[in-house]
Amino acid sequence: MKNIALTALLALTPLAAACKDETITGYAPGIYRLEEIDGTSFEWGATLNLTEAGRISGQAPCNGYSAEQTAPYPWFKPGPIVATRMACLHMNGEAEFFEALGAMTLAEGSGPVLILSNEAGREMVFRREE
Repeated sequence: MKNIALTALLALTPLAAACKDETITGYAPGIYRLEEIDGTSFEWGATLNLTEAGRISGQAPCNGYSAEQTAPYPWFKPGPIVATRMACLHMNGEAEFFEALGAMTLAEGSGPVLILSNEAGREMVFRREE
């Protein structure tokens, strides 16, 4: 009986590995450029990279960053954000970007547009780079 159970478990392992990524990365993969935060154009430049399962990364106005993001779609919950520590003239924009990104809880990908939002009414709008 143990051999049958072990054989069944080993047979399922490749199937588990082939399962679709259930995070936002699996539903809207790509690299996105931030267009606005809370209805205001974001002029400082920032990207959100959704090409690695279970992770987000990108370029904030000054620094590169990454974080774990394993919440299933449509939820969005980045883990602690790790960023390089370079100073630049856009530090206020960088702080605004990281604060907003950390506050987002929902994701909606539709065509080239990605909207991150939360129940407080905050919103970040991104457009996929081609």
